[in-house]
Amino acid sequence: MIRDPETFNILLDTLRRFVRERLIPAEQQLVDSDEIPPAIIAEMREMGLFGLTIPVEYGGLGLTTEEEALTSMEMCRASPAFRSIAGTNNGIGSQGIVIDGTDEQKKKYLPRLASGELIGSFALTEPGAGSDAGSLTTSARRDGDHYVVNGAKRFITNAPEAGVFTLMARTDPQSKDASGVSAFIVERATPGLTVGKPDRKMGQRGSHTADVIFDNARVPAANIIGGKEGMGFKTAIRPAGRRVSAGAGDARRLPDRDFRRAQHDAGSRAQTRQRRERDYGSVVLQVLRL
Repeated sequence: MIRDPETFNILLDTLRRFVRERLIPAEQQLVDSDEIPPAIIAEMREMGLFGLTIPVEYGGLGLTTEEEALTSMEMCRASPAFRSIAGTNNGIGSQGIVIDGTDEQKKKYLPRLASGELIGSFALTEPGAGSDAGSLTTSARRDGDHYVVNGAKRFITNAPEAGVFTLMARTDPQSKDASGVSAFIVERATPGLTVGKPDRKMGQRGSHTADVIFDNARVPAANIIGGKEGMGFKTAIRPAGRRVSAGAGDARRLPDRDFRRAQHDAGSRAQTRQRRERDYGSVVLQVLRL
């Protein structure tokens, strides 16, 4: 649902101009360095792009799912890496807190995510379990006012840049399904948390994934999302549903851009071929006149 078409169209126009004038010209630099230029990230923060979906009362714009999808389509006129760096803040990196977090958790983390001060990351996938929440082996054992976390996560988007992780870990060792999984807010500076080297990928330069290792990492019990155990699967699945909807914007825009580029390239080749044919015809006529 688009709540205020006039205001939202102003946002879309601003995004189109930003993509055209700042992001597309910076694509080659992004590819060469495998890094989004810091000046671009600073501009994205100033524009509020890290808080598009975060509620207004916490410093965000509070966009609906339809509005988010349309903004994603505009952002993806340029490299997906630009959208990805803010995408976790607007999706699975923040929405677990938005939907299930306690008032204290929302007040502490959402304003910093909305401003881009913190980049969020969603730590679900594991080497042996993939993204199946019911098969996770990363454990969180209660120890007084903390949980002691051990395990490894893999292919975690924005992990190298993240300041805070939404972590899925098993709090009930007797459970063999997702009912024993809980969600935690884990800050980057937590002792025992290590982020591996960025993965080397074939595409999406500038959009990073990495392993996240927990070795007796002590996470405050106050950081369990919602304040109680066993809510992890719900916390994981509800933001993922919104992310799929917004991802439709990416899926539509990227092929559209590639098609237009192919059209341009094909047109250029056709023009070159026509010029060559004209040049060849001119040479033949000159020979025949000799």
